[in-house]
Amino acid sequence: MSQEMNAAVFKAAHDVRVERVPVPTVREAGDAVVRIAAAGICGSDLWGYRGIEPVEAGQVLGHEWLGVVEDVGTAVETLRPGDLVLAPFWSLDGTCPACQRGQSTLCDRGGAWGFGIDVGGGQAQAIRVPFPDATLIRLPKGMNLDVAMLQRLVALTDVMPTGHHAALCAGVEKDSTVLVVGDGAVGLCAVLAARRLGAGRVLIVGRHEERLRVAVEFGADVTLRDDDDAFEGVREHAGGGADAVLECVGTKDALDLAVRCVRSGGGIGYVGMPTMNPTLSVSQLFERSISFRGGFTPAREYIPDLLSDVLDGSLDPSPIFSHQVDLAHVADGYRLMDERTAIKVLVLPDWLPTTRPG
Repeated sequence: MSQEMNAAVFKAAHDVRVERVPVPTVREAGDAVVRIAAAGICGSDLWGYRGIEPVEAGQVLGHEWLGVVEDVGTAVETLRPGDLVLAPFWSLDGTCPACQRGQSTLCDRGGAWGFGIDVGGGQAQAIRVPFPDATLIRLPKGMNLDVAMLQRLVALTDVMPTGHHAALCAGVEKDSTVLVVGDGAVGLCAVLAARRLGAGRVLIVGRHEERLRVAVEFGADVTLRDDDDAFEGVREHAGGGADAVLECVGTKDALDLAVRCVRSGGGIGYVGMPTMNPTLSVSQLFERSISFRGGFTPAREYIPDLLSDVLDGSLDPSPIFSHQVDLAHVADGYRLMDERTAIKVLVLPDWLPTTRPG
């Protein structure tokens, strides 16, 4: 590789550009460098793009990616150049108390790709990976990396595990009635997750007809418009309320709807990135014995199980990717998602192997 590469760089709100940046190198004995095969634009990327959450100018963006190992440090034990690897959205050292408890997103030495100038993002041609032995998941040899498979795999880096986390935190179980709040990529994956865990009936509240059609494809029984009648619609179809509510938006309105629609004694799994510091009435949770769990998803813990289902064909989240762009046109991908024209965008670099090297 040359000494410079292309990368999506944040300049200012609504201004993402592809620029030449230094190619990452192995700095520590425990580092790896991975050449990116595909990346995703996440709904949470839009908070910085819109200027709602702070992002430093010059940051290389992207926390959803997979690729091929290019180089490894002398202390890396489980990976070698040529290995195809999948990354959870959060790096982890694998040794701290949080990692040992299976709470990898609480790792003090880890962090999300694309946050902080020293931690590069995956919307680039390559990325440096600290703690690759603990962080990366090696994929089977000889995989066919067509676009459909790349979409399935990139979904496993964040949004599919996050939908799964919401379902587990809310207590979804066999034959339960589930409500998903939000029709973004995470909400759609939450529908898949609820069905995968055996939910008997799945409702979803959203705002976009195209996305609600995908929700039906994923197994939603009832789709409801996110308006003043949403609560009444849930009451009509779920009686006294949903057993489990999967909150996948993060706004005050979404949280309020989740609390209104869950049955007394039920559970809410909250995974929507909270914006503008939404508040919640603890008294309502207490008085109605509602459980409330969620937060950052420990994706590394969930990916192997979900990956097994993707590889055997029983799980396919790829329809969440409505558009794809090459890296040179990544700004168009951000614009499409910002305008709600795209559900989710796959970003492809300027190379694409058809099978795993070697």
